[in-house]
Amino acid sequence: MRLYPARNAGKGFRNESSLWPFVIQAGRGKSTLGRDGVFSPPPMAGIEMKLLAVATCMLLSAGGVYAAPPVDWLVNPEPFKAVVKEDKGRKELVLNNGLVCRTLRLSPNAATVVLDNTTTGESLLRAVGPEARLTINGTAYAVGGLSGQPVKNYLKAEWIEALKDSPDAYHFASWKEGPIEARFPWKKRTEWMSRDLPWPPPGRHVVLTFTPPAKLATMPPSLPTVEIHYEIYDGLPLLSKWLVVRNDTVKPVRVNAFVSEELRLAEVESNVEAVPDRERPNLWVETGYAFGAMDAPHAMNKSVQLVSDPEYQTQVHYDRKTPCLLLCQPPLGPDVDVAVGKTLESFRAFELLLDSTDRERRGLAQRRMYRTIAPWTTENPLMFHVRRADEKSIRFAIQQASEVGFELLIMTFGSGFNMESTDPAYRRTFQKLAAEAKEKKLALGGYSLLASRGAKDPKDNTQGMKAMYGVMPCLGSAWGKTHLENLGSFISEAGLGVLENDGSYPGDLCTSTEHPFHRGLADSQWVQWRAITDFYKKCRTEGVYLNIPDWYFLAGGNKCGMGYRESNWSLPRAEQVLIERQNIFDGTWTKTGSMGWMFVPLTVYQGGGAAATIEPLHEHLDHYESRLANLLGAGVQACYRGPRLYDTDETKAVVKKWVSFYKTHREVLDGDLIHLRRANGRDWDGWLHVNPAGREKGMAFFYNPLAESIEREIRIPLHYAGLTDQVKCSIDGAAPTPIALDRSETATLKVKIPARGRTWVLFTEG
Repeated sequence: MRLYPARNAGKGFRNESSLWPFVIQAGRGKSTLGRDGVFSPPPMAGIEMKLLAVATCMLLSAGGVYAAPPVDWLVNPEPFKAVVKEDKGRKELVLNNGLVCRTLRLSPNAATVVLDNTTTGESLLRAVGPEARLTINGTAYAVGGLSGQPVKNYLKAEWIEALKDSPDAYHFASWKEGPIEARFPWKKRTEWMSRDLPWPPPGRHVVLTFTPPAKLATMPPSLPTVEIHYEIYDGLPLLSKWLVVRNDTVKPVRVNAFVSEELRLAEVESNVEAVPDRERPNLWVETGYAFGAMDAPHAMNKSVQLVSDPEYQTQVHYDRKTPCLLLCQPPLGPDVDVAVGKTLESFRAFELLLDSTDRERRGLAQRRMYRTIAPWTTENPLMFHVRRADEKSIRFAIQQASEVGFELLIMTFGSGFNMESTDPAYRRTFQKLAAEAKEKKLALGGYSLLASRGAKDPKDNTQGMKAMYGVMPCLGSAWGKTHLENLGSFISEAGLGVLENDGSYPGDLCTSTEHPFHRGLADSQWVQWRAITDFYKKCRTEGVYLNIPDWYFLAGGNKCGMGYRESNWSLPRAEQVLIERQNIFDGTWTKTGSMGWMFVPLTVYQGGGAAATIEPLHEHLDHYESRLANLLGAGVQACYRGPRLYDTDETKAVVKKWVSFYKTHREVLDGDLIHLRRANGRDWDGWLHVNPAGREKGMAFFYNPLAESIEREIRIPLHYAGLTDQVKCSIDGAAPTPIALDRSETATLKVKIPARGRTWVLFTEG
């Protein structure tokens, strides 16, 4: 669910919530907003930077009054370390990293009383409430929380001391702190990563323990203990939260429902009437309970809701329907039993506090979040989709991929590969082929279909409810369990390195009471989600790359679609070139380049005939090179689908040229993409990669769709590349020349772009 502002995209920072509110006054010059829409702070002398840092710490320690940090965390995250501190005098526990602050009151019960973006000084919380909610054995309970706030528009500091505990709520008992722990083991494939990212991410982990309501306390206890977990991360304004039900009673308990996060957010605009497209809080919330979508907002609709608050009686909206209550909960269930001595863990909610209304900056923050909490998404191998799965074709593909530097082979849909086979001889064949591929530094794997197909016995399909793709095997059935076990054993026995699981579980429901691994409708979604995510996590522990067209990134997914329509790859070749760049431009606002795949139909795909395909490759070499330059110039991998990657030495040389280019500049090309101009077929288009921590700080690609060469003066914003004054600039690999940036940290270059060609520019420190 999208929770950040939908308006003002591309208009830069607002002055009242700028990243640099203190700097604007303290700096020697004026802040500027470039024509490219990128806000730049004024320059500061070294002494001013030091004074600003001291002032920031003093204001933070004073509590509630914030100054902007001395550096931009998107350029240099190092100064911002997570700290957890208990203030016993104030009866508070504070989680702070200099970018975000969450404060929990611990007495007379535990409740969040501060949720602030310390970069902007914005307070997102307007009222206090429970920390979570649970329904156990049919009875609803609040977990923590305080009551008695007289007005719900804002939370005054002097009101907090007078807030009361509820005798019906779970009560705070204790807290502990430690480092962040890995959600699951991840076997890194560093050969596909431009940099080795830490796992688990650095930061602090806090656990609050809650005991059942005092009036319901019995010996032995009849209600389970509840833990609420919080994490705060180094280097970005991100928190996470989840709950654990620990059954320390003498009988099984049923957890019918839960709300793992409940925040009464301050509204960001006042409307008396209904508004169809209202402003949203400066907050992005994402959970792992996501399926059936290739983009985050649609995936999050399942578990993240922004609804009206029935307790907010003094709001402006006439019908009291302002969406300002954030809830993280499954739409149904889980309705599962927790055995004695066992636990139930909810999904995790990740809360990213945004410091701007600028679309690029919001996207950069979200992309940084994925690199932190799902760093396997930075694995970015070059992928060859092999059209036929017989031994001869696979060995031919292995040889070709090895010679041009590709890194991963997928036996594609329609190739004849059957990962569901339990035939030992068949598995041994692919074990041998996978070993041959590994000798040439290639991973081998294949395609499997789950959704939009039926089980062998229709009774093992989801029952009673309409399936998203018409039909869906139930993962709570015997077939579903056996299917995932067979895939896992094939992958392990054959030593496969990639799974392309088409149509992952999309959230379908099932009313069957006969399936052995779920009881009925109420627990069917939770059970199936757990089955598929547990399977994906197991794949990641074995280093298996997951190419899956659904939003399972937090469970180990590597890629989903960048955002494309399959029929577009049946259009004439010239149109595919432009649409490809549009898809990349549009798909990378919130995805990193490594999180989305594109498609290159080397042979016929979905129709279109000879005009749509590249084979024979040497006859369409200019087009083939354009596709390679589009994709690798964006740091984006495609499914190159066909029987071969080259057909002549000349074709081979072109493929090797661009693969070598990508690998030479992999670190910067895998960096963040700054959007310069979207392709429209009428003039140049392009983007800029930034990598402030690397030697190559930035690389821009400019494309010319016209039949004649053009010369354009282009402004290139380099703030997010970590460049300030002097830089070195190399055009198309020529000797670097020095160039000065203006006060907005922008370079202005006169660039010649050849007809239907491209020009690239590399930036390093001057």
